[in-house]
Amino acid sequence: MESIKNYDDLPMNWVGDWAGRRAAMTPRRTALYDSFTQKTYTFQDMNERACRVGVYLSDVLGLRKGDVITLICRNRIEPIDLYLACGKLGIILAPLSQRLKKPELDDLLARLQPSVLVHEHQFAELISTLSVPSSVQSVIDIDDEKNFFENVILKTDLREVNIPLAMNDRCLYVHTGGTTAVPKICIVSYRQMVWNSFDILATGIVGAFKKVLITFPFFHIGGWNTFTPLFHAGLTSVLMREFNPGLILELTHEGRIENFGAVEAMLQFLIAHPKFAETDFSGLKAITTAAAPCSKAVMQTFLDKGVPISQTYGMTEAGPSNCAYIPRSDSMEELLANSASIGTSMFHCDSRIVDQESGHEVKPGEIGVLCLRSPHNFDGYLHDPARTGKTILENGWIYTGDLAVQDEDGLLFIKGRADNMFISGGENISPEEIENALMKHPAVAGAICAGIPDPKWGQAPVALVIFHAGSSVTEDELKAFCRESLADYKVPRQIRPVAELPLTAVGKLNRNAVASHFS
Repeated sequence: MESIKNYDDLPMNWVGDWAGRRAAMTPRRTALYDSFTQKTYTFQDMNERACRVGVYLSDVLGLRKGDVITLICRNRIEPIDLYLACGKLGIILAPLSQRLKKPELDDLLARLQPSVLVHEHQFAELISTLSVPSSVQSVIDIDDEKNFFENVILKTDLREVNIPLAMNDRCLYVHTGGTTAVPKICIVSYRQMVWNSFDILATGIVGAFKKVLITFPFFHIGGWNTFTPLFHAGLTSVLMREFNPGLILELTHEGRIENFGAVEAMLQFLIAHPKFAETDFSGLKAITTAAAPCSKAVMQTFLDKGVPISQTYGMTEAGPSNCAYIPRSDSMEELLANSASIGTSMFHCDSRIVDQESGHEVKPGEIGVLCLRSPHNFDGYLHDPARTGKTILENGWIYTGDLAVQDEDGLLFIKGRADNMFISGGENISPEEIENALMKHPAVAGAICAGIPDPKWGQAPVALVIFHAGSSVTEDELKAFCRESLADYKVPRQIRPVAELPLTAVGKLNRNAVASHFS
């Protein structure tokens, strides 16, 4: 008998069939509460929906393992149906952000070469402008006037369609920002999703809560990274279509949620909402923050309500959950004292901090680049071996590009970026992408962009431009021009003309000098 060399390459019936396995164990337990429709679904309901969708994908559309479905949709039950159905068949789901504009989406579609494009009717006008590749056999509007998804797809005969899949098979293609103008497409395997669930549950981030609100969008790995461990553990996911501070406060007041994740800007919106003062927070057991450490002022507001806040850290390529601050006591003061820390690496994740030049590990107290290694590393960038090689280092270490330091107690602190990228409201932004957009304007001879501190978003993009001789254009006109090709969150908040762009001693763009023009 031949021995198995790698179980991650061995097809098994349970891999991807999250709906079938959970329905077999806890069929009548509540899997999902949709706050928009106010409907509740059991795990048996979710499996039946996934089976019907799977039959439609395989029997009607003829999709097979390895085919790609792109999705442009807010957080609603239909994307979850597709995710669970794709898991039964080995179809790769590639969610795309509705915040992106035509040039960005056209680029992603051209590289993904999907067989099917599924979208919410709300984005039909956007879809009509796209250069849909010839690979697309079908475009599905899930909630048009005929309510196609409900009245056609979910009326398909109920039949189990699950096929054996390996842990190393591809589950998702997730686009993410980076340090160049072209978005990266991360290859996410079932192994990555499974081990990420293990880490979240073992570290204790969501396992103690029975009802968790999914706040992060499904076009980010964060949305699926919240849903999957909840589904694996048989807990209840609470769904809202998009971030709505008033609705979150209502759900909190009604005792429908015990935990949710957020970036600091979300918490600021909650605090500023008129319902905040009257909201009963007694049922909310914890908030988990991501993207950047939460400020002490915002954290204190929730601590005063009796709600602890813990920090987490991760990136799509390395997790996406890699580090978490786990309180070492019941003291709220401890959380406040360590508000800037992302804690330690999670239960199944290695971390180390290396010198940016030599690659050698630095000592505690010294700043270097954070590197991470775990079974939930990604499998590289789609069709991009050069960038993959710069991110996946020798012995499986993921180079995050984030500068970090570790104190004597083993706690990690993020200190900035080793490259040009910056984060605004939880979104990665490439300054090169914004510069390229500005340079397409006929009046602009040169441009430089950087992120500057912003009290709401953490950082916000700003830009300096120089004009061709005899040319000029207003700031508002440049912003409008950028909006034609960039998502709104990438459009510079301020654009100022200068006589010359700041350069380093070797003649390169000096983005560190940009902030001084906006003080």
